[in-house]
Amino acid sequence: MERGYFFKMFADLSRIGARPDDSEEVRLRKSLLVISTIPFVFVGALWGSMYFLFGEQQAGIIPLSYSLFSIASLIHFGFTGQFRVFRFNQLLLILLLPFALMLALGGFINSSAVILWSLICPLGAMLFDEQSKSPAWLWAFIFLVFLSVFLQFVFPMESSMTPLQIQLFFVLNIVLVGTLIFMMFYYFVEKKNYFQERSEALLLNILPLPIAEELKMKGRTDATFFENVTVLFTDFKDFTQIAEKLPASELVAEIDYCFKAFDSIVGRYPIEKIKTIGDSYMCAGGVPVVNSTHAKDMVRVALEMRQFMNEYALTRTTEGRIFFEIRIGVHTGPVVAGIVGDKKFAYDIWGDTVNIASRMESSGEAGKINISGTTYALVKDEFHGLHRGKIHAKNKGEIEMYFLESVSGKG
Repeated sequence: MERGYFFKMFADLSRIGARPDDSEEVRLRKSLLVISTIPFVFVGALWGSMYFLFGEQQAGIIPLSYSLFSIASLIHFGFTGQFRVFRFNQLLLILLLPFALMLALGGFINSSAVILWSLICPLGAMLFDEQSKSPAWLWAFIFLVFLSVFLQFVFPMESSMTPLQIQLFFVLNIVLVGTLIFMMFYYFVEKKNYFQERSEALLLNILPLPIAEELKMKGRTDATFFENVTVLFTDFKDFTQIAEKLPASELVAEIDYCFKAFDSIVGRYPIEKIKTIGDSYMCAGGVPVVNSTHAKDMVRVALEMRQFMNEYALTRTTEGRIFFEIRIGVHTGPVVAGIVGDKKFAYDIWGDTVNIASRMESSGEAGKINISGTTYALVKDEFHGLHRGKIHAKNKGEIEMYFLESVSGKG
């Protein structure tokens, strides 16, 4: 329970100053700076207390003041959401206060190289700010290092700490600076990887894996000709009339329910969902990866879709609700596949095969799977079809058609 409370508190802290309209990149930068500020506050308080304990009161005031300024800055950021102000204040404090502390302790050795803490400033700037601005902070750090060398010789100071105490701070400064830098970059990289994986998952929801990989590598994809592809279309009977009877939200919910089931069915086979257009669902087998089972795979998909729609209709009838009746059409032939456009692009297929598959659907009947003679020739050894003869299809003339009934031997 305590562990769960800790993670909840950590998550709440990381959201300080976040806004609903923040991009993922800005949200990550904000959360990283907030999370990084917390340990710096504690380290500042600890360092200040130790310096006071070792008799360096003037030096102790500096890290303690950093803790107080950081807390005030964090509270201001939480109330105002002014990230640029918060970020600048934190970077400036991290840069200047270790420099001032080093001078107060009497130079590099007497301060145990405490100026190493200032190195977090340019490194943090790469994480908290735009990368192009980090070199300016790096040059500022380098300038302070050389300035420290000059001031150390011009205004030499003695330290009241013992060699053992100085050695202790050397170890603490090196270990903690290294640890905090590692933790900052680890958190940043982990979050970036999470966002990257989520982006890739979203990309794979709209593009097939081979196409997505080609797009990432080349920045474009080439259209490809496929000699043998099986295309499926579905459509709901009397959809326009049903749509007029249902509230918009319920209509969309019904379509979403059916199409999610179709997605699940398609996902069990080497079939690629191409797109939905209104109440029409389109998928294809044999693209973008060529295979020899696309026709039979697609017929199994069609049978599962019909089975789902039968069960769906039975449920809706029992509930006294309106339901959709489906027409399914399937055809096999050559297509060209690829991506067109630069924005909101999608993988698509073109060719006469697509048009004939659409005609198979529109020439069919509700609750039935209408397949072309071409497709039936590829699946007839495993599936039984009722021969309809040559049926006229709009703009395509007479086409041999079959109503797919069942797996062969079970019809």
